[in-house]
Amino acid sequence: MLEIFKTVNGELVYLDHFEDGIWVNLTNPNEEEIKTVCEGLKVAGEYVKAALDEEERARIEYEDGQTLIIVDIPVIEKESNFNVYTTIPLGIVTCKESIITVCLGENTIIKDFVNKRIKSFYTHYKNRFILQILHKIAAHYLLYLRHIEKLSSRIEADLQRSTKNKELLQLLRLEKSLVYFSTSLKSNELVLEKMLKLEYIKKFPDDMDLLEDVIIENKQAIEMASIYSSILSGTMNAFASIISNNVSIVMKFLTSVTIVMAIPTMVASFFGMNVHIPFENIPYAFYVVIAISIVLSSSSIYYLAKRRMF
Repeated sequence: MLEIFKTVNGELVYLDHFEDGIWVNLTNPNEEEIKTVCEGLKVAGEYVKAALDEEERARIEYEDGQTLIIVDIPVIEKESNFNVYTTIPLGIVTCKESIITVCLGENTIIKDFVNKRIKSFYTHYKNRFILQILHKIAAHYLLYLRHIEKLSSRIEADLQRSTKNKELLQLLRLEKSLVYFSTSLKSNELVLEKMLKLEYIKKFPDDMDLLEDVIIENKQAIEMASIYSSILSGTMNAFASIISNNVSIVMKFLTSVTIVMAIPTMVASFFGMNVHIPFENIPYAFYVVIAISIVLSSSSIYYLAKRRMF
């Protein structure tokens, strides 16, 4: 999808042609749309296509007056009626009089700009626009990390009532999401630190202050991801130990029951042999055998209970 926007008299308007001061947004573009943008804005095709690779790493490149910035952004995907948090690359390309954003799919970060939810946003202020995007990305990481923390707390509460594979698998997905977030945030940190050295950002004090705010929020998100990952990993290990302990308790109980049930069977087997046995001439021999079985079984239960094996 190809969209062209421009700020006119303080309002973001949609255009159907290229001109100076525009913002071009590409969402999962086809070859024809990429060709149209590259020819219309005289931008390198490899810069536009770079963010369309899911495995593309975060980085900054500069050549012939064009700058490519690739950062990882957080997104939510549905998997078996469960939210999975992951990251995808977002490309930001700046050329002489325009800025281009490229992403594999729709995301709430770009939608906030399209839907005019960002204050003091102007398409012709390219540097500030880039920093506003980066600030929004850091804010979304923090927001999603809080979602993950609340979701993990809810799953832990469910696990305390009923230990099921479903909850454990959900915790595993969250742990995987935190690994993705942590890796992407550290890659973005390298990009932000490199941007501190760029001369065109140092020229504008307000932009420099905004970049420092972005770096602080990104570092905060890295710390939160690390803390939540450690807590979740400890929780997974604790519940794994609990499950193993519960299995041991059940097996111990079943073993004890098997021992107790084997005693009456053994007594009945002795008295069922085709040989002379005690009490065979007593009228109430059957009840005597039952009594012996009960006494021996009760003694076994008492012994096992005393040894905490029952």
